[in-house]
Amino acid sequence: MVGKLISVNVGMPKNVRWHGKTVYTGVWKTPVEGPVMARRLNLDGDGQGDLAGHGGEQRAVMVYQRESYDFWMNYLGRDDLVPGHFGENFTISGLPDDDVCIGDRYRIGEAEFEVTQPRVTCFRVGLRLNEPRMPNLLVSQRRPGFYLRVITEGRVRAGDDVVRIRRGRHELSVADVDALLYLPNRDLDRLRKVVDVPALSPGWQQSFRDMLKAHRESAPPAARPPWEGFRPLRVSAVRWESSRVVSIRLEADDHAALPPPLPGQYLTVRIPGAGAPAPLRSYSLSADPAAGYYRISVKREEHGLVSRWLHEHIAAGSVIEAAAPRGEFYLTDGVAPVLLMSAGIGITPVLAMLHALASARSAREVWWLHTTRDRETQPFAAEVAGLIRSLPRAHQSVFYTQTQGRLDRRAIAALGLPAESAAYLCGPTPFMADMREALAAEGIAPERIHSELFGALPSINPGITDGAPRTPPHPPAGIAGTGPSITFARSGLTANWSPRFGSILELAEACDVPTRFSCRSGVCHVCVTGVVAGRATYRQQPLEPPGQGTVLICCAVPETDLVLDA
Repeated sequence: MVGKLISVNVGMPKNVRWHGKTVYTGVWKTPVEGPVMARRLNLDGDGQGDLAGHGGEQRAVMVYQRESYDFWMNYLGRDDLVPGHFGENFTISGLPDDDVCIGDRYRIGEAEFEVTQPRVTCFRVGLRLNEPRMPNLLVSQRRPGFYLRVITEGRVRAGDDVVRIRRGRHELSVADVDALLYLPNRDLDRLRKVVDVPALSPGWQQSFRDMLKAHRESAPPAARPPWEGFRPLRVSAVRWESSRVVSIRLEADDHAALPPPLPGQYLTVRIPGAGAPAPLRSYSLSADPAAGYYRISVKREEHGLVSRWLHEHIAAGSVIEAAAPRGEFYLTDGVAPVLLMSAGIGITPVLAMLHALASARSAREVWWLHTTRDRETQPFAAEVAGLIRSLPRAHQSVFYTQTQGRLDRRAIAALGLPAESAAYLCGPTPFMADMREALAAEGIAPERIHSELFGALPSINPGITDGAPRTPPHPPAGIAGTGPSITFARSGLTANWSPRFGSILELAEACDVPTRFSCRSGVCHVCVTGVVAGRATYRQQPLEPPGQGTVLICCAVPETDLVLDA
């Protein structure tokens, strides 16, 4: 198979203003005359801005076809597209995405190249083309383009032949592999084959291995939440666990058993009377999941509006509103040893796990590790001790920072924890980071270490160089919207929708709510967000719908008042 190198395009990363932010990107490529040296990491004179998603040995050279240019000029009704417009280094004729295969090798000029993966569908190609839909369209129209790694360094120039010298294993085309990652109705046989293609880049290899693992484990589809939106729950009892922690027992008005949560899940509650609009907060469920009632345990924070109100006003007979239990941090079945590890009020979700193990009379080895300042600040001490005694293979260690210092790697190493443990961590972010490192040093595999994070999730904003928001979340500047209200529950903010925003993601950015995105067009699912209550609709349909009870905020707008787990 022979193609032709039409243009060689290079460009160094630069800062570009976009949506009021600064993006550091190398997507602007321009043609160069004469020979260019192709080296292991890129072409001479070329660079990438976001090395996490682009560049490196596996993505040294980006390729796009002149025939695809012709297609897009007709599809988009444009006549201004020139080589380099799609961020590619090589503009070629021939070599369509549905014929080029992962692992194919090509001779161009003095150099030899190998196809490693399809294009990464990030938002910057849409930024370059001033067409936000572009990442979605590249996949849906099966014209992504592809990356090459450099096998043999050498000079290349426009006009060189592109000659295939070897076919990739299993002959899986770029378009098929791209669809396998991003589109629904995946072919299981192709999945098995693609992980057996050694030329495929490691990141894509791992994504496909994860898909196969999920298929082997035959995880059931997510169950529908036991109720939609919020329902009233009545406080049946209040118990002080310590001077700063109060437990609140919640029951249905008719005293019927509440649907059991998974051990470790949390409850998002709305507190009428604590503010206007009624504020929302999420608290872990801390009781036995099979108890038929719910229990949340709230630590008083002096700057916490809701925690202070609950400590000062909640009483038996009070009514709060609650969404159905949710959360991906929960105890799973198995026979491996279980490590339940917490600091401070992070005890609550792992306490529910301990209850579940005790109720099941589990024969698993259980390690309970908790750290707090001193005995005065240790809630649930008697409750935990009783549960530990009921389990035949349980161990308990409590660390007091006031007298023993911070829990560190040396203290963890001294415990002799089984390397095959499934670990569940909850506590302040620095604590969880330190304990992850300590557990990994003891041989516990990262995928066996699970953690819960309250508050907003860390941002994922590839290429954005402005840094984290300097201010807490706030209503958007300008005239207030009059559309449905959108509540970002983790961030504690409610704002009304305005059509001046193109998506919920854009509203979140205007409010300095921490955001997560990559494609911004319904392809990559990085922005997937839980829906606590309400409905959204899509302005641009995602290529694959997200899981039940979630929404891709990069291409969604509210249909009703909406509460998001963000």
